Amino acid sequence: MANNKDSFARTLFIVVGLCLVCSIFVSTAAVVLRPTQQENKLLDKQKYILEAANLIDTKSGNLSKADVLATYEKYVQARVIDLKTGEFVEGVDGNTFDQEKVSRDPKTSSKPENDIASIKRVPNQAVVYLIRDDAGAIKTVILPIKGYGLWSTMFAFLALDPDMNTVQSLVYYAFTGSGETPGLGGEVQNPKWMSLWHGKKLYDEQGNLAISVTKNPAVAASVHGVDALSGATLTSNGVQHSLTFWLGKEGFAAFIEKARNGGLS
Repeated sequence: MANNKDSFARTLFIVVGLCLVCSIFVSTAAVVLRPTQQENKLLDKQKYILEAANLIDTKSGNLSKADVLATYEKYVQARVIDLKTGEFVEGVDGNTFDQEKVSRDPKTSSKPENDIASIKRVPNQAVVYLIRDDAGAIKTVILPIKGYGLWSTMFAFLALDPDMNTVQSLVYYAFTGSGETPGLGGEVQNPKWMSLWHGKKLYDEQGNLAISVTKNPAVAASVHGVDALSGATLTSNGVQHSLTFWLGKEGFAAFIEKARNGGLS
């Protein structure tokens, strides 16, 4: 019986050996592929920044990696800011600044007083994207925002005119987990709904935040309103809460105020 090739001990040895070989293979592949995955993730993010700035169409099948990189390098300047003061932080590369990583670290983030967007922690510093024209003048300022919808945390780029009030676009580019429900909350990525944001005003004449994602047709037709997503109340609320938080005092409010007073140069 001790020499039985079909013994339990031999079977167990083979199974453990196979598991070990497979785990080594998977781990090695993950390490080898990580730089490529990170590069592709960054490239994808840059595409959406350029889309928010109306510099490319991400749905076009003719975009090459070289085209994206060249356009991004020519027109986009990523700057890190201090959210409390609104000042630019010198010596930090905005292109490599990992805002999500900073948000998770208690040393570089804090719990918001009013977490209306359910983000859990707000970073002390954040990145903004300044889009310049061929003459070097700033034509667009892009703010990264996020907030919880129905099923996921939704990440977006809010593109503004230099007046920091007029919306150029709102582009949702990433979701945690499985994302929002296709055909309902997932319509935040529908070009038709996205087009509703162009030209809308964030603030009223008194400087109060007035942008509203609403089911009220009269409000939606105004300069401060956008139609809520049909059948997706919680996702629409998530969009509203994201804007309310990130345009408020715990978000980009200090930066917006400085930008309005000539702080972009």
